[in-house]
Amino acid sequence: MKSLKFSILILFFALGFISCQKEKSQPNIVVFLCDDLGYGDLPLYGHTSIETPNLDKMASNGILCTDFYSAAPVCSPARAGLLTGRSPNRAGIYDFIPSPKKSEDCRDLVHLQEHEETIPAMLKSVGYTTCLVGKWHCSSQFNSDKQPQADYFGFDHWFATRNNAAPSHENPNNFVRNGKAVGEIEGFSCQIIVDEAIDWLDKKKSADPFYLQVNFHEPHVPIASPQPLVEKYLPFAKNENEAQFFANVENVDKAVGRLLSYLEENRHENTLIIFTSDNGPETLLRYKRAKRSYGSPGPLKGMKLWTHEAGFRVPGIIHWMGRPTFKGASDAVISSLDFLPTFAEIAGADLPQNPIDGESFTSLFTDGKYERSKPLLWAFYNALNEHIVAMRDGDWKIMARLKNDSAYLPKIKNIYDGNEAFVKQAELTDFVLYNLKKDIGESEDVANKHPDIFQKMKKLLIEEYDNLLAGSHIWMRN
Repeated sequence: MKSLKFSILILFFALGFISCQKEKSQPNIVVFLCDDLGYGDLPLYGHTSIETPNLDKMASNGILCTDFYSAAPVCSPARAGLLTGRSPNRAGIYDFIPSPKKSEDCRDLVHLQEHEETIPAMLKSVGYTTCLVGKWHCSSQFNSDKQPQADYFGFDHWFATRNNAAPSHENPNNFVRNGKAVGEIEGFSCQIIVDEAIDWLDKKKSADPFYLQVNFHEPHVPIASPQPLVEKYLPFAKNENEAQFFANVENVDKAVGRLLSYLEENRHENTLIIFTSDNGPETLLRYKRAKRSYGSPGPLKGMKLWTHEAGFRVPGIIHWMGRPTFKGASDAVISSLDFLPTFAEIAGADLPQNPIDGESFTSLFTDGKYERSKPLLWAFYNALNEHIVAMRDGDWKIMARLKNDSAYLPKIKNIYDGNEAFVKQAELTDFVLYNLKKDIGESEDVANKHPDIFQKMKKLLIEEYDNLLAGSHIWMRN
């Protein structure tokens, strides 16, 4: 009898030890997501004026990704893709989500729908606590029971705005905390949301691992920055508006540094941290409020809203605090679509039932290398450039226009039952091919120089686009 009791006691302690080891092996995860930060807006990617010492340090301790992509060249679809690991077209989020003003194309209905499975919900299933601070922009009706909000998708705590900080980054008045409006808050948005993140971590009672998503509003308009930082950049800027932009990016760096210091001081040794952007830089004066949009595409072609590289190739810095990993620059092709399957693998979670487009890139942590098994595809129907469908596979990128009979497809902001047939009948045409390894600026169409590769890429693009189109959500008012 004593032997049986002793065996049961040993089993109890063994199970407890295994459970404890599992908890320790599950890393905390922090995602920093900027808004409209361009590929060339950090000194790590070639900017000669802006200073970002905290991001520089993060990169020196981790992986600097040179070929890192967002899920879309504009805000809302990029965020939906990150959260779900799926092309935003599958979610029916084709462009940025406007306020709920009724329109013929049903854009007022657009939101992240109930059936979408997300990173925080997945991680909660294996014991994580979760928090979102900053910008949401995944629903047309914010903080309303008419559409699911951040908490529905797995965030235990959320402190967010629907879209931009208003009236600007300085003293914003449109934050909502867990369903309750907060009112005006003194300070600058990036610092305010890091304050909230730190406060949430301080109050977190359990020892469970956490997922923290920090969605900065910066450097999206309307831009406002601390005056001392603005004055610092005035000697290096063309004017005060450009100095405001430079200061805006450094203020983000300071906010990142504060949170990283907190994590180090509070012994969150096992924490995976990723810093990136939702899309490329805004074009100066594209609209009236973009007077301070001095973002840089660096060596890339295009800007935000383009399907050339600058639209969605963005900064990507990865650091696994407390764990030895590869350190240095990596040209592995990584996408924000890959976050969900990567986090699932390292946290021990099951993948969602919905088909996903991302892939786990855990091999990157070992040697800085990762080979995709399927290409990355973008179909952005409201692009500012003509070739609105783009696909990257290895070193190669192919792009195409869409044509319906004798006319090219016009700019489309949403697919609904009124234009579904029109969009689906359009054919890919006017293909161009680039070798991104040799030509990062997409300056030369090399289709004629590499006919075999061109035909292979063309065939693959048609197959991948047809598959995406078949799985794209179509909005209907009734």
